[in-house]
Parts: sequence; C-alpha cells; structure tokens
Amino acid sequence: MFRRFVVLIAFNLAVCAAADNNVKVVEEIAAKVNGDIITRGELARKRLEIDAEAKRQGLSGPRLQQAVTEYSANALRDEIDTLLLVQKGKDLNINVDPEVTRRLAEIQVQQKISDPDKFQAFIRENTGMSYEDFKLQMKNQMLTQRVIGQEVMRNVTVPEGDMQKYYEEHKADFMRKESQVFLSQIVISTEGKSAEQVAVAEKKAKDLVVRARKGEKFPELARDNSDDVETAKNGGQIGPMSRGLMDKPIEDLVFKEKKGFVSDPIRRPNSFLILKVDERFEAGQASFDEVKSELQERLSQPKTEGKVRIFLTSLREDAFLEIKDGYVDNGAAPGKDTRWKDVAQLKPQTITKEEVAARRKKHLLWVIPFGTVKDTRTKGKMAPTAAPAAPATPAPAAEKAPDKPADKAPDAAAVPEKK
Repeated sequence: MFRRFVVLIAFNLAVCAAADNNVKVVEEIAAKVNGDIITRGELARKRLEIDAEAKRQGLSGPRLQQAVTEYSANALRDEIDTLLLVQKGKDLNINVDPEVTRRLAEIQVQQKISDPDKFQAFIRENTGMSYEDFKLQMKNQMLTQRVIGQEVMRNVTVPEGDMQKYYEEHKADFMRKESQVFLSQIVISTEGKSAEQVAVAEKKAKDLVVRARKGEKFPELARDNSDDVETAKNGGQIGPMSRGLMDKPIEDLVFKEKKGFVSDPIRRPNSFLILKVDERFEAGQASFDEVKSELQERLSQPKTEGKVRIFLTSLREDAFLEIKDGYVDNGAAPGKDTRWKDVAQLKPQTITKEEVAARRKKHLLWVIPFGTVKDTRTKGKMAPTAAPAAPATPAPAAEKAPDKPADKAPDAAAVPEKK
C-alpha cells in the first residue's frame, strides 16, 4: 500500500437506475470513516488501477488474476488505511504542499513541458484524471508517508554502514540524466501600475533582496510579500528546473550560481522577479550524502511493516467506523463494532451537485448519516434536502404532484451522482 505508483486509469462508474423511473440510486457507500466515506465505485476504480499496473509489470494469465484477486481482497482495508492516515496528518498539521509542488515540477522537467496548460493536458491524457484530482491524490500519498515517517519510522534506525553498502550495490538507481537547479521565487507585480507605482514596486523588490541576503528566511519573505499566490503559500518554491525550460538570460544566471544565491530583481513584462537557488545537482552520479534520506526510507520500510499495522489498528480503535454488509475490512481492530446501523426509519435525502463536489472537504456524517440518497424529481425540479429523521414536509398545493406515495425508507447507502 505504501509503495509509490503512478495512477494509470481513472474509472467512471455507471449509475444504476432504480425500478421507479423517477428515482435512481447513484452510488453505494461501502464504509464511513470518521467524516469521510468510501464508495463501491472507488473500490472498483482501485481494482482497475492495480490491474493496469500489474499488466505494465508484465503479469498475465493466472499470475495477473492472482495479483488482482489478492489486491481486491484488501481493497477496503487499504482505502480505510489511507483515509485514517490522511485524517491523522491533518490533525498533526502536517503540510506537504511544498513537496507536492516540487514533485509536480520534477515531472514537468522530466517530460520537458514548459507550458503549464500543456502539462495539465499531459496529466489528464496519461492518468485519466483531472490535474486537480491528480494533485490531490499525490498530496494524500505524501501525507500518508509523512505520518508513517513521523509516528512510526522515527523510532527505526538504519546503520550508516548498511546504507553505504546498499548505495554501492545500487548506484545505477541514483544517476541523474541532467543538471538541475531547485528554485524559489518572489514575484512583485507591476501589472496595470503607473510609472510611480512601478518605481515603488522596484524599491520593494530591492529591499526584499537585501533582507534575504542578510539572512531572513526566504520562504517567509515569499509567503508574506510575493504576488504569485500559488507559490507564495509554498514559501516561493517552484522546484527543480533543467535547461530549456526558462528564458536564456535567467537560465544562464541560475545555472552558474551556487546554492543559496539570491538574484537581484529581474525585470519581467508584468513584474519584478527575485530567484533563490535552493539546491543544485550536476548530471551524473548522485553522491551518498545527497541520497541519504532516500536510502534511510528504503531500508527502514521492511522493518516497519508490522509497526505500521499496529499503528493503523490503534487509529481504527479511536475512529468512527461503519462498514456495510457485504464488505470486509481485513485490518479491523479486534472487538470493535463496525456494523452498519439500522436505517429503517430514516427518510431519503437529496443534495445539490455543489455539495457533492465539496463532499471530500466536509464532514458528511451530518449530511448523509445513513441510507440511500435518491434523486427525486417533481416536475423537473430537484426536491429539497430533508433533515435526518425529520418528518416529511408536504409540498405547497401548487407544487404537489397528485397521488404521490409517502416517502419510503431507504434500502442502501449512497451518495449523489457526480455531475
């Protein structure tokens, strides 16, 4: 579960029509994990992803079927693991945004795509996911790794001699194909400003350069002063750059300077740009010191598998978990009751598609506590959302459909259709 992999396929689950033409069950909830949910469609998508990855690795026939079957048996367990770790990471206020920005920049450099729009199109074409979903998945993967590192692996040590031995035996894994510089930036906008305002912006940029060179932390200066919102929130980091992705004068400047260099303000068409060289690597063999942290991570993983499972069990013990009949969590905490509660007395609910889009950011236990969400339409209009366990409110006479039967109790747990 904790290995890194590239998502190859995104799965779009077809909706299921109910017997009543005016009512359809859109998606089934398999489990509730604190304020989040796991759906049948998500589990099916993961099965397709592992199938594609196994085929890419050359598996076929019975070996392929065995790999997919083994994964499917643990699919719900792995999804619950991930949600619990992401939730724990948020509780610990772990921020991986800079790492996500850097990794996306690394992919962009590797693919030699300088145009942001073309890079996002590349992600969509090669993953079947939107750029935002791909970025979120990468963020969650990094967050889970950070939580495991902080809560479990910090107590596991790997002797330096073992790391050195592994490095010597796997040097080919640490070859760099080309030189790279890791950069951060501060952008002071001049767009739409008068000559006097541009002069003020230039003075501000020069003052920031002086402050940075005197030792003030560049990430804090970027966060508080940069007009580029996306990089400002990550401390100005724009990640690794290789030759061919920048204007020639800027490229020549940063590739000749050493780590820690802060540039003078660089005049751009709509801004003043300040660059800092965070790190630089030459093409060729990466040194042992440069990859030491990666070696620590690689060699400590086999020693932590059991400890990770113990940690995940403890998270389950403290979590609100409900699992629908027919689904099995192979990592269940012994003695914990995770049975799906009786929903016979609850009414169906509808929900707007705006709320659906934001469901990952909300605690949906209050929006969809139990049962099936049904898309019930009257005269082409979306029915209002009913409060949990509240009696149905009669529609006004002008809107009420004739001979409409009373609300029925839901028969399955579901979330609304994604538009």
